[in-house]
Amino acid sequence: MKARLGRRTAAVLLAGVVGALAAGPPATAEPGPGAGGLVVVLDSSGSMADEAGGGRTRIEAARDAVGTVVDSLPDGYPTGLRVYGADRTSGCTDTRLARPVEPLDRDAMKKAVAGVEPKGDTPIGLSLRKAVADLPEPESGAVGRRTVLLISDGEDNCGSPPPCEAAEELAESGLDLRIDAIGFQVKGKARAELTCVAEAGHGAYYDAPDAEALARQLQRAAELSAGGYQFKGEPIEGAASAKGAPTVGPGQYLDSIGPGETRWYAAGLDATGTADFGVTAVPQPGVPVGYSDGLELRVHTSGQFPTVCDSTRATFRQDEGALPVSGAVSRVPTAKANAACDKAGTYHLEVERVSAKGSDQARWPLELRMAVEEPLAAGTVPAQSATEFGEISKDRVPRVDGPAKAVTGGTGFNDAVRIGEGVWKDGLLPAQTRWYKVKAGWGQQLRYTVDFGNEPTVDHDDLVIRRSFVSTSLYAPSRAPVGTGTEFSDYQGYFGKPSVLDHGTVPVTWTNRWEPAAHVKPVRAAGDYYLAISLGPNTATFAENPAVGVVLRVEVAGTELAGPQKDAPAAADTPDEAPAAGAGAEEAPPVKDTAAAEEAGWPSPWVLAAAGGALALLVVAAAALVARRRAGRGAGGPTRGGTA
Repeated sequence: MKARLGRRTAAVLLAGVVGALAAGPPATAEPGPGAGGLVVVLDSSGSMADEAGGGRTRIEAARDAVGTVVDSLPDGYPTGLRVYGADRTSGCTDTRLARPVEPLDRDAMKKAVAGVEPKGDTPIGLSLRKAVADLPEPESGAVGRRTVLLISDGEDNCGSPPPCEAAEELAESGLDLRIDAIGFQVKGKARAELTCVAEAGHGAYYDAPDAEALARQLQRAAELSAGGYQFKGEPIEGAASAKGAPTVGPGQYLDSIGPGETRWYAAGLDATGTADFGVTAVPQPGVPVGYSDGLELRVHTSGQFPTVCDSTRATFRQDEGALPVSGAVSRVPTAKANAACDKAGTYHLEVERVSAKGSDQARWPLELRMAVEEPLAAGTVPAQSATEFGEISKDRVPRVDGPAKAVTGGTGFNDAVRIGEGVWKDGLLPAQTRWYKVKAGWGQQLRYTVDFGNEPTVDHDDLVIRRSFVSTSLYAPSRAPVGTGTEFSDYQGYFGKPSVLDHGTVPVTWTNRWEPAAHVKPVRAAGDYYLAISLGPNTATFAENPAVGVVLRVEVAGTELAGPQKDAPAAADTPDEAPAAGAGAEEAPPVKDTAAAEEAGWPSPWVLAAAGGALALLVVAAAALVARRRAGRGAGGPTRGGTA
């Protein structure tokens, strides 16, 4: 079963092409409306009084683990506690809500779990049913994530209802519900039952062979729940065919889609504007998917014989577990304005979900964004297309310097954190994607690298999966993915060793819209470009720390031009935009936990010194280049012209 991971609150050791760097704990932000909620279901049956190792009982280890989790959850995140087997020495109705699901009160949660003493039976199925009822219903029109997090050291001994059947039944009660399970020192039938509960509940099973693993896995599961994709949009229901398709205009919309289903939407377009349709599907993190699963998108004319104006397929490109998947299609009028898709009229957006046998069968939330770009003013001659990477090619790293700033990436497009040129550090959980946005103006290029940390790994007898992956995606303002061409590497296997990804764009040029190459065509508008970085779900099976540290190096190269026209002058100088409030760059606490570094064999003072020295060595030459570029960026600009 694929596992998922929660946010790391202590520093972890980072190592990459620039050496070691201690990463600070990511800042937490208060949840927004419809953020969901979490109820921990804690096994308090008699077996929890058994030894867990290290001189502690299982219930003592569980108390400590829950305390660690509540300290790391975001302020105000709705959190509750349900226990079973805690009040009577026997009885299959022995389950109660020890702490209601309400805005997080850390002291109250710790007090509630401290009072739990192991006594009785293990009514898992009944407790799951009660726990789902404990969770508040989402606000009208909101899409959050409601999570039941089960911790058990054995199988159900009551049987009414059977836990796996209960989980499957409950999972159908809403596309925002997931059931995760942590098996604490379990084997055989107990592990199989808990794995079944998680799979049936569209969640994850986490194996915890010891007390340290229990704390780690509980933190991962809880924080992944709290860090769910923040949706934005007006509720809408797509039709099953073009007939009756609801009309969309510029804005954002929320829908859902089942496996093998197709949703249709209509838009009235004029003859001159460019219309972009971005579609993002957000499955529960890490649920089973196939390599080619995802979305097929098409936009076409209406009528008896429609013409397809644009089509694409957005897939996971891996079969380890689901992450957000996003794509975009556009109606772009041709230069000569004489094609079938240049006419004014009703156009249809078609969204089809492709799903392999054995893949997740839950409905997925969909976020649709429709935007219209007006044509250039009459008489404007645009600059020619720019299809080459030029000065930001793969042969060099971004020319940036300075200490890494702590930042906490967003959950998706809507709360992506603004960063600029520079070095940034964050923490990433297995099955998690972090989002950032960087402004790129006319004539400019974006170039970035992502260094994933040298993560200490665990080793135990039952550990089978020791490999995962890391990936990054880059999106244009239209939300269309920007291809890597032959320059960059946006996906690699990950074993806990340092791993580096890189990505970038050709110069932002209006005329790129008519180029065929996937790394050129979307780079046609000045504005915010979105960086997404992901860590594979299987990292939870071997990573010692709850989260893996990452360092981003971001460069915005080239002189910003005043507009898209040919021979446009340089834009007036404007101050760099600081990260948005809440991004964590200013508020993130200083590095205070060097345990990960020390456990990896690096004394903490040496880590920091090495990090500084490595960065200094890397950027000595880069500093001079950056200064020269900023003094006269246009002199050595990227190659322009031609087609890919």
